[in-house]
Amino acid sequence: MDHLPKFHCISSFVITATVLSLFAFTSGSNQFCQAGIGYAAETCGSASISGSKILINGGTVVNAHHQQVTDVYIENGVVALIQPNIRVGDDVKIIDATGKYVMPGGIDPHTHMGMEFMGTETTDDFFSGHSAALAGGTTMHIDFIIPVNGSLVSGFESYVKKAERSAMDYGFHMAVTKWDETVSREMEIMVHDKGINSFKFFMAYKGSLMINDELLIKAFKKCKSLGALAMVHAENGDAVAEGQRRIYKLGITGPEGHALSRPPELEGEATSRAIRLAGFVNTPLYVVHVMSIDAMEEIAKARKSGQKVIGEPVVSGLVLDESGLWDPDFKTAAKFVMSPPIRAVGHAKALQAALSSGILQLVGTDHCTFNSTQKAMGIDDFRKIPNGVNGIEERMHLVWDTMVVSGKMTASDYVRVTSTECAKIFNIYPRKGAILVGSDADIIILNPNSSFEISSTSHHSRSDTNVYEGRKGKGKVEVTIAGGRVVWENDELKVVPGSGKYIEMQPFGYLFDGIDKADAKYLSALRAPVIRHASSAA
Repeated sequence: MDHLPKFHCISSFVITATVLSLFAFTSGSNQFCQAGIGYAAETCGSASISGSKILINGGTVVNAHHQQVTDVYIENGVVALIQPNIRVGDDVKIIDATGKYVMPGGIDPHTHMGMEFMGTETTDDFFSGHSAALAGGTTMHIDFIIPVNGSLVSGFESYVKKAERSAMDYGFHMAVTKWDETVSREMEIMVHDKGINSFKFFMAYKGSLMINDELLIKAFKKCKSLGALAMVHAENGDAVAEGQRRIYKLGITGPEGHALSRPPELEGEATSRAIRLAGFVNTPLYVVHVMSIDAMEEIAKARKSGQKVIGEPVVSGLVLDESGLWDPDFKTAAKFVMSPPIRAVGHAKALQAALSSGILQLVGTDHCTFNSTQKAMGIDDFRKIPNGVNGIEERMHLVWDTMVVSGKMTASDYVRVTSTECAKIFNIYPRKGAILVGSDADIIILNPNSSFEISSTSHHSRSDTNVYEGRKGKGKVEVTIAGGRVVWENDELKVVPGSGKYIEMQPFGYLFDGIDKADAKYLSALRAPVIRHASSAA
């Protein structure tokens, strides 16, 4: 009899909690309908039909370290059991995943929802952006808070309000745009009281967000003392400003001027400088939106030497080239404007290779959407075109098609670069980034045999353009489960504003392991101070 399959019955866990969660979710759904926000009238009031008990049956469960064909049982928003042949009662929703991949929901480490920038505000807020994310298999993101008049506390309060309409879990990074003792104290508040463990510093955008090297060193030292990860937008802001003047003076005013004014060399120089300054302080460094071979090679060199540097490519840099910026139609060309720019042919392939070999560690999007009317602010001057592209809905599909279907990565590698590594870097693993007992039930089911096609007419972003317009590929997210609720199934979205949770992230993640030992080794190697005795007079 030992050869027969073993069946496990699941009894009810905590009925009261289940009922309460369903009641809360139904209430949110009513709010959703009353607000008049939705993608189909029939979704009103139906978001709770998924229930809080779900069995995913017969799929290939993929984690970053392992994959196996098994069942996954979910209750009360978490993974309760993982093993073959689970038997459940009639009150459980069963999803057949035979022949499909069951994977942790994507975590996007780099987004800008409701961001005020270049005289306007991004079209996607914490509801529309989350709707797009969930339809594409991303179940959490980490957004960048921009300080209000330099104040981190005011910035945090502003973004807490922006996030009231969230439809999935989210965290925050904090940008630092100036430096003084008040900012230094506010960094402590962010880490100790607000659940933020990373700070971003702009080496570009001279005159607005950029800080200089002196302040960067001070900020890096503060990050190190707090156990917070220092992040940089790496472009030489002074040289970019000069490049913009030079290109505009040549009479080049269209979107192509954007790429011409900030060449890869300026990204490479700033990346090298940031790495060397972080090494001088001995603190880990995270380089956001790595767009060029120049920047990637600096990261590769640093990592080879043993320095703790994380490189984040974004999906636009992995799959696009700069040719769109030369399109004769301004609307088409302007939608590709982002910083650092999308690069010439050859850079994307090199970044793909770096990602597959581990030189670059995880994939973000820099989702920062502006519609064609907003982009037209720079119709006569590329310097005034709001910088940003979409990607939060497309990332999971495009990375699968580009990296896995092509054979550059395994399914486990895919999970690592789209979810697990982000969770580990920002210290929320294994609550996020894994399908393990006790992990949050943020799960996608991807059908490798289904196809996708991207279009601005069908995407869920509020933008009227899409930089991936017309792209087709293999591998489609057919089901998204967020917080134990089915929110995307049968090409239907069921989302509720206010249902997302803020995920606090604790300091001193794994990148800080061994930093104290390196400091001690450095001090012991100084052979100083030298004790000298005054020479006696002759």
